[in-house]
Amino acid sequence: MTARYDALVVGGGHNGLVCAFYLARAGLKVRVLERRHVVGGAAVTEEFHPGFRNSTASYTVSLLRPKVIADMRLHDRGFRIVERTISNFLPFPDTYLTLGGGRARTQAQFARFSRKDADAYPAYDAALERVAQVLRDLALKAPPNAGGGIRALLSGVAQGRPLATMGLEAQRDLVEVFTKSAREFLDGWFEDDHVKSAFAFDAVVGNYAGVSTPGSAYVLLHHVFGEVNGKFGAWGHSVGGMGAITQAMAAACIDAGVEISLEAPVAKVLVDGGRAAGVRLESGEEIAAGIVAANVGPALLYRQMVDASDQPADFRRRMAGFRTGSGTFRMNVALSELPDFTVLPGKERAEHHTAGIVIAPGLDYMDAAFADAKARGWSRRPIVEMKLPTTVDDTLAPPGRHIASLFCQQFAPELPDGRSWDDVREEVADLIIDTVTDHAPNFKGSVIARQINSPLDLERTFGLVGGDIFHGRMSLDQLWSARPVLGHGDYRGPVAGLYMCGSGTHPGGGVTGAPGHNAAHAILRDRSLLGRLLR
Repeated sequence: MTARYDALVVGGGHNGLVCAFYLARAGLKVRVLERRHVVGGAAVTEEFHPGFRNSTASYTVSLLRPKVIADMRLHDRGFRIVERTISNFLPFPDTYLTLGGGRARTQAQFARFSRKDADAYPAYDAALERVAQVLRDLALKAPPNAGGGIRALLSGVAQGRPLATMGLEAQRDLVEVFTKSAREFLDGWFEDDHVKSAFAFDAVVGNYAGVSTPGSAYVLLHHVFGEVNGKFGAWGHSVGGMGAITQAMAAACIDAGVEISLEAPVAKVLVDGGRAAGVRLESGEEIAAGIVAANVGPALLYRQMVDASDQPADFRRRMAGFRTGSGTFRMNVALSELPDFTVLPGKERAEHHTAGIVIAPGLDYMDAAFADAKARGWSRRPIVEMKLPTTVDDTLAPPGRHIASLFCQQFAPELPDGRSWDDVREEVADLIIDTVTDHAPNFKGSVIARQINSPLDLERTFGLVGGDIFHGRMSLDQLWSARPVLGHGDYRGPVAGLYMCGSGTHPGGGVTGAPGHNAAHAILRDRSLLGRLLR
């Protein structure tokens, strides 16, 4: 082996950088190994057409934990978020709905469709916020590990206390969110399909499921536990794109003493005597370390990077069944002008252009999109969220030009009948462009260039198995102590010294920094004398 470190971090995505930062700050000699030419994983800003830059994969921010922002001093390093004035704009065939801009404004929008729903909204918002606060409180805590002895017992008691002290109504809401479908949950609050659609979209973001799929209500909740500039549930745009976040994180790491290596893909985690001993790069170079923190997903780590002989048989079987695939198809589009929507005309920058533009007109539309994708591989009427970041950040395109982020749902991780996404990606991209054009007739003609990321492209480029943006399904059997599998929900795998620090661990997907933070603290705890005794 040519080099030795205290800790190696496999993957330079945002969680890997967060983990590396905390380890280096504690005095460890740390090296990050990133397979691509740029640090940041799926949170990067890249030029996809001459003069046009965009967040290539991850494209909007809310869930990044304030503690991580403060500890890494990201604001001092250029991190800045522009809040959305209104959160979402939903065009329907003959009308539209906007969400956000304050409670009174949202209620006024809902009242156009249902006075009852407008009156119900404050109670709904309060109920969801009570449950979301539970997630915020748990996000930076390692889940109690099944079979983890006294430490897990004490952790379980401590984390369970806030749940036990919640009011009865809040406990009922919590149970409903974790067990019901989004449709069932929303039906309990609202009567109008336009209003329900405004919330139901969050239930299928990164979730290959329909709004009637049991458990989909939790994914709805997962997307509202974040905050922007201290405002709970808000979403915003990172000035300079998502890459500005990870570049600031990389700067914090370097200042803490982290060594970052690009174009250094890891082929294998080396194990000696049941303990992690380092890694072997695809080049054949071996690097020694007693600690390896993997920021790749559990499926990639344990199916490809750790030899089967180094894993217990039951664990290996369960990792083979670990479910991935978020049903996501991602595009970046260079535009000559802004979309001109039929239901809200105008090509000059307006408030709705700065929002998340959600094409998902109705709960039946969303369920049909999922059913179609399961039957044929992709939906003929897909769900599309469009962001136009140049409406708030004109540094990303030439003057007078724009970019669109198209985040599209209901595309099978693997196509039926042995087909490959490589064979149909252009056809599907055309379908997505046409879907937007159905609502904004000038859109197709305004397209200058496009960058396509099918589920297969997302896997090849970013190591996201099945194109899964969350590193694993956010289903009840793969959450909290069971993420990625019960008995290893505390960032520690069955190989001593090998840790998981990515979104395949608690609290799950999104640009949160929480898995990296929590894994680093688990590593440091294990290095302490008390930690070794409890381990």
